[in-house]
Amino acid sequence: MLLIIGFLGFQGWRIWNFYRSVNGEIPPQLPDPADYPVKGVDISYYQGEIDWNVLSSEDHVKFAFIKATEGSNHQDERFTENWENARSAGVYVGAYHFVSFESSGETQADNFISLVPKQANSLPPVLDLELYNEEVMANPPSKEKVHQILDAMMEKLEAYYGVKPVIYTSSNLYMKYIFGSYWSYDLWLSNTKCEPLAKWTFWQYSYEGYLSGFAADSIPVDLNVYNGSEKDFYEHFGLSPDFAVYKKENAS
Repeated sequence: MLLIIGFLGFQGWRIWNFYRSVNGEIPPQLPDPADYPVKGVDISYYQGEIDWNVLSSEDHVKFAFIKATEGSNHQDERFTENWENARSAGVYVGAYHFVSFESSGETQADNFISLVPKQANSLPPVLDLELYNEEVMANPPSKEKVHQILDAMMEKLEAYYGVKPVIYTSSNLYMKYIFGSYWSYDLWLSNTKCEPLAKWTFWQYSYEGYLSGFAADSIPVDLNVYNGSEKDFYEHFGLSPDFAVYKKENAS
């Protein structure tokens, strides 16, 4: 009984702090490095030219999620360059796809597969779920439509890469589209106010990181943490902690 009371009290405290954080009543919560030692970034062509050897020396860059594709046709112009240079520098990489509501999940998966190599020691594919313009925000797609697109993409990507994709989204869209479904999928949640309440694997906690290695010092980068230890990180995704082994893995 005491354990149950303690658990409910802790969850109540978390919800109360979440409410106060998102309403600006207390300062934004940052992850404690002692609790979340595995740190990473997510980048796209927007960051421009990157010196990955310099960036990888930053304490904050154990892993990087790199934008690969968007919708059924768009491919990030710097993806291949970033993917190869990041791996050469010993950064654990994964690729993400920006989900469109204008085309089918099958054709979007095909676009991703055509660009992203099937490579050992890589993080799983990520499906980035956002409401991306004013029209979509004014008329958001139904939950049924979103699930139809995600289900088709997940099935095709899992069959090709042999791992379940990760779902990236905000706390609000998690409640609108994901809550109650996709229990077996890892979540990458964005919340710059406080730690997400849902069980997360990755937490994007800032859009304003300034790190060395970028051609333009004034361009910010998103900051993330993994929910676990380094050992957990390697085991969770089947990664080699030996950089010499990691960097020798070739695309199939």
